[in-house]
Amino acid sequence: MTTLAARDFAASPLEITGALDFDERGDALSPRRLPSWTRNQINPMLDFMLRTPSGVRIRFTTSAHTVSLTVLTTHMAGRSGRGGCAFDLVCGDTVHTRRHHEGNQLHFDPTGQTAPRIEPGEIYDVVFDGLGNDSKSLSLWLPHNALVELHALAVEGGDIEPPEPFRLHWVHHGSSISHCMEADIPTGTWPVVAAHTAGVDVTNLGLGGQCHLDPFIARTIRDLNPDFISIKAGINIVNGDTMRERVFLPAAHGFLDTLREAHPATPILIISPIFCPSAEDHPGPTIPNTEGKFKIVERPPELLDGSLSLSRIRKLLSDLAVSRNDPHLAYLSGLELFNEHDAGDLPDDLHPNPAGYRRMGKRFADRVFGDGGILQSIR
Repeated sequence: MTTLAARDFAASPLEITGALDFDERGDALSPRRLPSWTRNQINPMLDFMLRTPSGVRIRFTTSAHTVSLTVLTTHMAGRSGRGGCAFDLVCGDTVHTRRHHEGNQLHFDPTGQTAPRIEPGEIYDVVFDGLGNDSKSLSLWLPHNALVELHALAVEGGDIEPPEPFRLHWVHHGSSISHCMEADIPTGTWPVVAAHTAGVDVTNLGLGGQCHLDPFIARTIRDLNPDFISIKAGINIVNGDTMRERVFLPAAHGFLDTLREAHPATPILIISPIFCPSAEDHPGPTIPNTEGKFKIVERPPELLDGSLSLSRIRKLLSDLAVSRNDPHLAYLSGLELFNEHDAGDLPDDLHPNPAGYRRMGKRFADRVFGDGGILQSIR
């Protein structure tokens, strides 16, 4: 058996894709999805979200018949007991899933009156066996809805060799609906479903509650080497009531201007919000009610000037894409990915369930990466 300690990952042939920085925790490494220079610009909730490694995977080639990853996870306790998380090992078209309930449990007070509490757990091994002795390219996807400390990777029956080169590299930024914490497995998030369907590689900067056209996100994407960029913006801005129209449009233009500084001809797709019944024609903010469904907070008419609803944001983003006169820029309405006819898969009136996310991914792959799709028209 060949065992590689986490502290030796950087000098090894394997690649950790989708992570742009790491926290060092003793001999362990915890992936982060934004680079180190952003640390003094982010708030605590964004720090939490970027440490939940949606879209992060360990890539390598091996002939080993068994792969074992030693980890400590911190996942949210379920309402009915211990929570859990999943790891996916992808080999060709086959996805091997391992679900675990060990590790730390994070308990939230639903009333918000007390701070979150961590129930300590143990380090454990995630084992994938029966993989055969042939040479194969593997991607081990980390949980999309838990914090992860990587301690070691071990293989039995082979060595760890470099992964296959990237295919088309797609970088995506969005909200919780791109983070997809409600997906059932790491490869069930809609960006990963779309990437696997289309045969491309994705870096997912979907960050729950944190898509506000932040300049440091634009600079992060600018400094990567993407073949294709997509930004799905609007729902967090409405939900948090963080912008009015006067601020939103310059922020959107500024985000795109930053990307164009380094990528003047890279295809960029602007995606507006999916269906959210309470905020379609009413500005936010929205908060969950006693049934866990997100509803708007009514305000006096005199406070509504310039407030943004989802339908207004869709119109503004559509017009913005046309006004920039950029042949490599396109717009896609989020309603083409998930609309009112899909509402049965929107249990909290905001976030799709696993079936909804898979449908979004398939639709995105068809409309964007398919024959005659959007990407072909703006390359």
